[in-house]
Amino acid sequence: MITTILACLIAFFFAINIGASGAAAAMGIAYGTGAVKIRKIALLVCGIGVFLGAVLGGGEVVKTLGSQIVPEDIISINIALIILASASISLFFANLSGIPLSTSEVTVGAIVGVGIAFQVLFVKTLVVIVMYWVLLPLIAFLLAFITNKGINIINTKLLFLSKGKWPKILAVLVIITGFMEAFSAGMNNVANAVGPLVATGIISIEQGTFTGGIFVALGAIFLGGSVIETNGKRITKLSLLQGSAVSGIGATLVITASVFGIPVPHTQVTTCSILGIGASDKGRELWKKDIIAKLFKTWLISPLFSLVISYNLVKLFIDFDFSGLAMIFVFVTVVYLIGLWKPRKKGHPIYKEKVMIKK
Repeated sequence: MITTILACLIAFFFAINIGASGAAAAMGIAYGTGAVKIRKIALLVCGIGVFLGAVLGGGEVVKTLGSQIVPEDIISINIALIILASASISLFFANLSGIPLSTSEVTVGAIVGVGIAFQVLFVKTLVVIVMYWVLLPLIAFLLAFITNKGINIINTKLLFLSKGKWPKILAVLVIITGFMEAFSAGMNNVANAVGPLVATGIISIEQGTFTGGIFVALGAIFLGGSVIETNGKRITKLSLLQGSAVSGIGATLVITASVFGIPVPHTQVTTCSILGIGASDKGRELWKKDIIAKLFKTWLISPLFSLVISYNLVKLFIDFDFSGLAMIFVFVTVVYLIGLWKPRKKGHPIYKEKVMIKK
């Protein structure tokens, strides 16, 4: 009984953090461009979108995480607790180091770690998921790159878009695409928190997506202020058209993946859309930034980090093999030494690149 309560508490705490970190960013562009001037309203719209996405479309991804990576019958309450704890620990270390992680990646990594420990893993499903992880950010980059070329032509030849009613129409477009992005985040990300609970039979898919959606929404509304401030006003320079393109591309790709039950890194998709616009405007200069290399290294290491933790927690608490402690210590030490998990300091490239979004 205590284990069940603890697993639920960790799952819902994880859901709150998903809302606060990833989901809240969905309305960042709408807030940063001034389409939504009041931050609380932007977060409220985001919370509504996240909740509706979770309830109306989150079930397929829950099924994938709960039963299609490892057999559902091996996910006991104790194993669900290990999966959730591993994902939470990974996210915790990343937050300490100032590195944003995809909750989908750390959750899938934790489940794979359990599968390896039990020597039961649906490799075909895992290959499909990893393929989506690679292809979707690449597609987002290419779509944003091409779209931005068209946007630049429009801005050059149709100067009247900055006059009359057009700015208001573009502002509405940014809000709609931002809401769609929040909806897609709810569809895809709520499963990271409740998928393991559903697999154990503690709650049904419907109960999981509803309850998880509430907690993700609450996290976005009440704890997403810093994230929406950063994403909206301190990361990159986007016009209203560029902002709607980023949100629209991200939302479309993530919703498509969610329909097929594929957990994808929403953060990477959005980031690669922004990179596509940056590459379109700045060309090769964009790739000279140190932060770009660090982003890709982090995306590679995050699921592996979660995998190692969950694998060794199974060894420790299920098989009582204490050699796992040494493995975890060595892995964390190596990752820290190569600089992937160093805390950011003033002077780090990510601070140097902060600029205001233009209206």
